[in-house]
Amino acid sequence: SVVIQECYVQNTAREYAKLYAAEAEPLEGFGEVPEIIPIFLIHRPANNIPYATVEEELVGEFVKYSVKDGKEVNFLRRDSEAGQKCCTFQHWVYEKTNGNLLVTDLQGVGMKLTDVGIATLAKGYKGFKGNCSFSFIEQFRALHQCNEYCEMLGLKSLRATHQKQRKATSTKSKSLPNSSTVKKMVPKKAREPRDFISSEH
Repeated sequence: SVVIQECYVQNTAREYAKLYAAEAEPLEGFGEVPEIIPIFLIHRPANNIPYATVEEELVGEFVKYSVKDGKEVNFLRRDSEAGQKCCTFQHWVYEKTNGNLLVTDLQGVGMKLTDVGIATLAKGYKGFKGNCSFSFIEQFRALHQCNEYCEMLGLKSLRATHQKQRKATSTKSKSLPNSSTVKKMVPKKAREPRDFISSEH
């Protein structure tokens, strides 16, 4: 059932968020770390809808910190501390799982997140299949811009590795977003290899 899948996805993402917090919290200057709230499955045998989920109610302004298809520019994602830390969390999970898994749809109130998704590569990751298309992973790799929190955690810039992969897979262009969408989303100069050195600093 969709509800059971939702629970499984959110609680899996929550486990990653706890590991991320354990690594990030001790770092000087990192500060508060986003958390994914738990979601509980309840079984109501007498009801027409036998399964339901229960979670803490989040009160305040509900913000989407990561965007499904990358077409929308979300300033709160870039400019708020919670937004930047969510992007770093995505990068951290991506690196921890060798690019096989990405937590998507990070949204919530302040540092408390809910309704998240997970994208895995076509074959799934360690037998776990997410609920989002693996094209999210491609888009994340193309669009993610590292911030100071990525640097604090020592995460590697995805721009340089993305460039290498694009050269290597230029014959299999099917797996990449078509070049016109990439042009729109990535400033031209960021895609010239010689600029990588200067943009890293």
